[in-house]
Amino acid sequence: MLYKAPSLAVLLEMAFLLSTIPSYSQRKDKVIPDGTEGEVLEPVDSTPSKNPKRKRVNWLNYDLRFTTLKIGGGFLVDYAAYSQNQKGKDQMDSANLELNPGLKVRDSRIALSGKFKTKRALSWKAGFMYDGNSDSWFVRETGIMIGVPELWGSFFVGRTKAGISMSKVMNGYSGEFMERHMALDAIPLLADGVKWLGFLPKKRIFWNLGIFADWLSKSQSFSTHDWEFDGRIGWLPIHTDKANLHLAANMHIGRPEDNSITVRSRPEANGAPYFVDTGKFPTDHATFLGWEAYYTSGPLTLGTEYRWDKFRSSQKGDPVFHGGEFVVGYTVTGETRPYYTETAIYGFVPVNKSIFKGGPGAIDVMLRFSTTELNGGVIRGGKLWRISPQVNWYATKNIRLEFMYGYGVLDRFNMKGATQFFQSRIQLAW
Repeated sequence: MLYKAPSLAVLLEMAFLLSTIPSYSQRKDKVIPDGTEGEVLEPVDSTPSKNPKRKRVNWLNYDLRFTTLKIGGGFLVDYAAYSQNQKGKDQMDSANLELNPGLKVRDSRIALSGKFKTKRALSWKAGFMYDGNSDSWFVRETGIMIGVPELWGSFFVGRTKAGISMSKVMNGYSGEFMERHMALDAIPLLADGVKWLGFLPKKRIFWNLGIFADWLSKSQSFSTHDWEFDGRIGWLPIHTDKANLHLAANMHIGRPEDNSITVRSRPEANGAPYFVDTGKFPTDHATFLGWEAYYTSGPLTLGTEYRWDKFRSSQKGDPVFHGGEFVVGYTVTGETRPYYTETAIYGFVPVNKSIFKGGPGAIDVMLRFSTTELNGGVIRGGKLWRISPQVNWYATKNIRLEFMYGYGVLDRFNMKGATQFFQSRIQLAW
């Protein structure tokens, strides 16, 4: 009953709000989301061109007559080294794991997107990513976004982020830290289906609601559920150009693929093995509940997320796992991270003056405390916490250097072992 009551209350509240408020289909802003990850399509100059079939606005944006074309992409290279005490080493031996330092390509990706020349807002996106861990290419967010002002927002149809967390649905290149916090790994990263993104400007209420199935993605590593429903509903008590307070509740209901699942997590270092791991266990139903709160005021950022993941499994005592993070950060050079109500997501840190224009670029100093516990029912997957200071230097809006130190403690195999993390990243994004 603990899990049914909150989810039912959220759904009833949403139904009440949608049934009692007037339509705001005449919003004046014409921001066109570039997919669902907090990016937007830049307007294209519509002045006549000598070539009516194609006009290059810049080397990344084109006008192709029937649609615009934006070419985006990214490239990540990570380095990580580790230092463990004796109990930490013993835990790696008990789990038959190796913790090796090294330099590796994290991922490389390309994204094509644009807006069709239609009266109704209609945009499209196609994304492809090379994953360094598996040495394979994957289809990332790909589909069409249909503006439906009659329903206060838009619908995305295709493959998209199914996540129910700010950290999970933001563009991976725009996050405050090198990796998302460790408690998010139970949530499927991507899914195929329909997502409804909406916002009521006068009420300052937003929602992302999606229903997904694995008909096309069953063989993909991210596909852990046969079907799922994801809901993210929230409120903006403060929303101005310089300050923003974002409060939201999250819910996921789904059936794990083949009636079984493995929940595990790396220690926020992509090159490291899985420190906490439940092993595969039988379950035919999953219910995740959580909350998120973020406050930005000029260069200051405060954020927190926490979640509980319950799996129906009589064989394993219906385990409940939980975890989350707390984040504080400050942009030394004064920039304010933008927030997009169209997707209820923070975007990329802007750079007021890049190094190529004689400026310092943008500099973030961040601190995170995160934790996850995979001990539930009769399962003992381990408990891990980590504290991580990080410095981000954006030389330009396309070039980012990241430097992170981490200290974590793993409680597993009746031992508590400590690990120090030394991480850095070169990020190129366009």
